[in-house]
Amino acid sequence: MKRIGLICGGFSSEYDISIKSAHTIQKNFPPHLECILIEISRDNWQERLQLQGKIDAALIYTHGDPGENGKIQAFLDMLQIPFVNSGVLASALSFDKWYCNQFLKGFGFSVAQSRLFHLGDQIEANILVEDLGLPLFVKPADSGSSFGISKVKVREEIQPAFDNAFKEGRNVVAEAFLDGTEVTCGVYRSKAGLVALPLTEIVSETEFFDYAAKYDGKSKEITPARIENEIALNVQTQAKRIYELLGLSAIARIDFMIVNGTPFVIEVNTTPGFSPASIVPQMLGAADIDLQDFWTEVISVELGM
Repeated sequence: MKRIGLICGGFSSEYDISIKSAHTIQKNFPPHLECILIEISRDNWQERLQLQGKIDAALIYTHGDPGENGKIQAFLDMLQIPFVNSGVLASALSFDKWYCNQFLKGFGFSVAQSRLFHLGDQIEANILVEDLGLPLFVKPADSGSSFGISKVKVREEIQPAFDNAFKEGRNVVAEAFLDGTEVTCGVYRSKAGLVALPLTEIVSETEFFDYAAKYDGKSKEITPARIENEIALNVQTQAKRIYELLGLSAIARIDFMIVNGTPFVIEVNTTPGFSPASIVPQMLGAADIDLQDFWTEVISVELGM
């Protein structure tokens, strides 16, 4: 029986969610494969990832650093251990909200107007408001976490929002507010080709889809989304094209804001949550796809196992 290392935990603020995702995946793992849970943290990652000879392949399910940004993938590449996930370049590019959206903008996708700031940059609140208007979002560009994001309504909140964001990463993006309907689309590669799952509409009780909305039940997630079929098909088509352009693997979730019928890309998630409260399992349920059947097909397609 082949042994698959399911790597979870990680260095980000969503450590606990990663553990919950991994437990859900482990419960629904392909029966012909042995699942070895490998929980890592900053203190133990080196000893836990000494994997050569112990596993035949890996499934990385850390939310954020060091899996969603490609670091573990690079480590596994050097050990010559295959993995289910998107590779180093695809993971690193999609992980950074600024660079990913600028990359997609170059291919004609609509994205919010934004500006990038590095740790130590001077924040000129008046200029930022002139450029992007109010309200605006301030978020870590390179953390892969739901923490550190602020919706700024008045210019006096700008500096505190940046201070908060820089606690999560060294690069921060300020982004113009998009007033529309938020939807998200899961995409994976099946034996028959790319599959776009039913869209989920996100109606948050909080100011935006933050940690509380995602994981503490402070949002209403409606699958399928309450949007016109033509728009839904457009979003699914765009999501599949993004998946191909970025060279993604396994399951990814692409978030959009629909403004006056036009989908704007918000961000790309290469390790979307898979806990019982997460969106992708809801999408699979709406598509009548069993979780074990899903992982059996994904691992078969990506690894040939």
